[in-house]
Amino acid sequence: MAYINYYEILGIEKSATESEIKKAYRKMARKYHPDLNPSDKEAETKFKQTNEANEVLSHPESRKKYDTHGKDWKHAGDFNKARQQQYSGNYSDFFESMFGGRGQGSRGGSGVGFRGQDYNAELQLDLKEVYTTTKRTLTINGKNIRLTIPAGVKNGQQIKIKGQGGEGINGGPKGDLYIKFSIENSTEFKRNRDDLYKTVDLDLYSAMLGGEVTVETLDSKVKLKVKPETQNGAKVKLKGKGFPVYKKEGEYGDLYITYNLKLPTQLTTEEKELFNELQNLRL
Repeated sequence: MAYINYYEILGIEKSATESEIKKAYRKMARKYHPDLNPSDKEAETKFKQTNEANEVLSHPESRKKYDTHGKDWKHAGDFNKARQQQYSGNYSDFFESMFGGRGQGSRGGSGVGFRGQDYNAELQLDLKEVYTTTKRTLTINGKNIRLTIPAGVKNGQQIKIKGQGGEGINGGPKGDLYIKFSIENSTEFKRNRDDLYKTVDLDLYSAMLGGEVTVETLDSKVKLKVKPETQNGAKVKLKGKGFPVYKKEGEYGDLYITYNLKLPTQLTTEEKELFNELQNLRL
């Protein structure tokens, strides 16, 4: 296996921080993504290498192994085991079974199988997209993988898809695919776990005399009755109008509305006189 310089692929120094690695990966992944470079074999190869580099360098443990063992980083634990066996006479047999030669393979037995490499990918979605269960097709190292994303998935959450990683070595099992979700929020709602929060403007007259306001939720509109003498910053809870609970169909968090009192501006002379009269009544 030829040595691949993952730092060079991402265009970063060996001393790069986790944040710099993540930023470089996103930049390169966007640049070489198959959707933006259809039928471009070179871009496809670059995209695969970019994913592979991120899979190794974004995890401190695998990065340490890579920095120490280079192209053989995946077998770091086996190398250490081999060193320990050296003094018991098993050192050469271990390497022969691993790389071929006079080891177990030549005696008719099976060689040592190694589990395939785990793949790591990041999927960016908007908050609205994870309000309902959705499907996506991901391209991982040239392979299309259909993925069902349950409603309510959280920002930073990671799921494992078993057996969708790298091929095993010498008959070993495949690795797994780990997908981390990055949830962007382009809405006017704030999310805290399964609850949503929203600020709604309320005019002075509705606040003083009571009334009705229409509030948009993520999937509908609801009418709220405003109590007379509602104060600025008053909160109302709409039960079950929040975000869906992950993998619990039919369960939702709550929606919390905070009223923001909007005072009238550009008063006419008559309006000012009426406010003066009201002020005198309150004295």
